[in-house]
Amino acid sequence: MDKNQIMIFIAMALYLLAVLIIGLAKSKRANQSSDDYFIGGRSLSPLVAAMSAEASDMSGWLLMGLPGVAYWCGLADVFWTALGLGIGTYLNWLIVSKRLRRYSIVAGNSVTLPAFFSNRYHEKNKTLLSLSSVFILIFFAVYVGSCFVTGGKLFGTLFGLDYHLMMLIAAAFVILYTLLGGFLAESVSDLMQGIVMVIALVVVLIFGVHAAGGVSALFANAREIPGFLEFFHLASPVTNETGAQVVEAGAPLFGEPSKYGFLTVLSTLSWGLGYFGMPQVLLRFMAIRKTSELGRSRRIAIVWCVISMAAAIMIGLIGRVLYPVQENLLTSSGAENVFVEAAQALFHPLVAGIFMSGILAAAMSSSDSYLLIAASAVSKNIYHGILKKNATDKQVMVISRLTLLIIAAFGVVIAWDPNSNIFKVVSFAWAGFGATFGPLVLFSLFWKRTTKAGAVAGLLSGAGMVFFYKLVVRKLAAGTMFDIYELLPAFLFSCLAILVVSLLTKQPDSSVLAEFDAAKNNTDEEIDATLLV
Repeated sequence: MDKNQIMIFIAMALYLLAVLIIGLAKSKRANQSSDDYFIGGRSLSPLVAAMSAEASDMSGWLLMGLPGVAYWCGLADVFWTALGLGIGTYLNWLIVSKRLRRYSIVAGNSVTLPAFFSNRYHEKNKTLLSLSSVFILIFFAVYVGSCFVTGGKLFGTLFGLDYHLMMLIAAAFVILYTLLGGFLAESVSDLMQGIVMVIALVVVLIFGVHAAGGVSALFANAREIPGFLEFFHLASPVTNETGAQVVEAGAPLFGEPSKYGFLTVLSTLSWGLGYFGMPQVLLRFMAIRKTSELGRSRRIAIVWCVISMAAAIMIGLIGRVLYPVQENLLTSSGAENVFVEAAQALFHPLVAGIFMSGILAAAMSSSDSYLLIAASAVSKNIYHGILKKNATDKQVMVISRLTLLIIAAFGVVIAWDPNSNIFKVVSFAWAGFGATFGPLVLFSLFWKRTTKAGAVAGLLSGAGMVFFYKLVVRKLAAGTMFDIYELLPAFLFSCLAILVVSLLTKQPDSSVLAEFDAAKNNTDEEIDATLLV
């Protein structure tokens, strides 16, 4: 490594040390009980709840995936995606957070999403518990893989070292501090990481605009690329047989822009629907210390979300103007390094190292959440809830840590390909969670007539349609109006399944209906008081 790389390494090492200290500081509290390890004893403040929800949600795609798509094909795709996510963030905090926090207490003081579904419908054979736990394992393994890809790409690009080795080191660090501190440690560290992420994005944006000659010069240069700054067209880089953009006379080549039609816009906006089914976000609603504080969390979350996504998109556009023929940015996968290139070019290595920690922060804040929730799905729901109901807290914790290691191993396998596209990997997992859990969360919270059979149908149809539409329909419909993001059709199909099957099956028992009314009508103080009983 040269002098600049050493300084960047020092800055990032100090950041990692700070995160590890947080894990150690919270390890004693985390290991008091499995409830403390998985949900922090429902003790999150509004600031920590908001920042940890958004930081764990955004992951490495915020600083690498989103700018990469903006750099590669322009404004349309990222704009409609970010708009959908912004709307989804607001609505999720507004209409879901309070009811879920209340209902999770009423329904047997549930501390995981699968446990809430199971308790909500008073199931005895644990079908919902098992199915939802399995789907969490499947989709979080994909998510964890995307985070490890981020770490591998970051270190490989910065230090010119082997991608696989760097990816394994990043994975090992995340596993270590998640094992140590549990939910409380990752939530508190997510607060710090969320602050690092937004500062890094905003500062790089400001200096990038200045380097591009100001806002007017930036947009004037970007408009020269066909379709690059349009809302209903995508820029079309001309690529060779290896997928790299062709460069002639020192300039990248672009073809005729492709249309971005109404149905595509609608499906891209549907990214916002995914929020209703994101376990890592929903868990923060359940873990806040007081229901009344969720309004403050909502305001913090939406401001952070809007600023971060807007800055990330702009950095991608700026990168296309400043580094149009940068060799390692000339593929759709390589374009995801545009934030790294900008930080290195615009700042002193020590400062760049701190900003680079923003990418690491994004990946870590997500992967620790994914690992923890996946571990809880097995240890708390399947092992303790089904296989060994008399298991001690110590046994649950042991199974949890073993599961965490196994899921991390699957994540490593998924991340092994250095050409993996972070945005595409995340989009599939996002659709999986959104369509599998989102409709069921909404129906469970707001429609009393929902039955267990309807809930099972919703889970299976949502998950099944994501795979079917992604792997079959989109391939057959490539280039047509039906080549849309799989989340929208899968979400609607799941809603239809829940509605139809619930109406065709027997109304829920009176005890289930009584709990629904209690979650809806009892005061926050009455519900919170049950935690003390």
